[in-house]
Amino acid sequence: MKKYSLFIVVGLVAAIFIGRYIYFQRKFMTGQPSVELSGKLKDGTDFKLSELRGKYVILDFWGSWCGPCRAANPSLVRLYNNFHGKTFTDATDFEIVSIAVEKSEEKWTRAIATDGLIWKYHLCDFQYFDSPNVKLYGVKEIPTQYLINPDGVIMGVDKNEEDITRLLKGRLK
Repeated sequence: MKKYSLFIVVGLVAAIFIGRYIYFQRKFMTGQPSVELSGKLKDGTDFKLSELRGKYVILDFWGSWCGPCRAANPSLVRLYNNFHGKTFTDATDFEIVSIAVEKSEEKWTRAIATDGLIWKYHLCDFQYFDSPNVKLYGVKEIPTQYLINPDGVIMGVDKNEEDITRLLKGRLK
């Protein structure tokens, strides 16, 4: 009887881990086209991702309440400072689009200022994980980042700063 109980417990644990792994899989992977997302920027301007075609773009899904997201923000700031305004062999610039998973406009605005997120592309509709853009990209955990090439194709998912720097440096004019 003990053998069967142990077998059942091991099977249940394995099923939980496999289910969790499948649940948190990224919806889009390297080589797939990015999907159009849209919304109102922090300043109220309408925005569509397709407006940034011809540029390298990082889509950063984050939250002011998320410790790992806030810890990743200095890397994003460095990337922005190092590559924004630069010309590449195949692109006109580099941009970051931050999509916040938030409920509080005040906390979101304060985090942008505190962390020095100086780029203009900040989206949030304060619907938390029910946001259409968050659902569109299948984001179930944050931070989640997509690096998109000038043709709108995903070049990488959750790449670290060093990998992105190496990739972009190799394409500078």
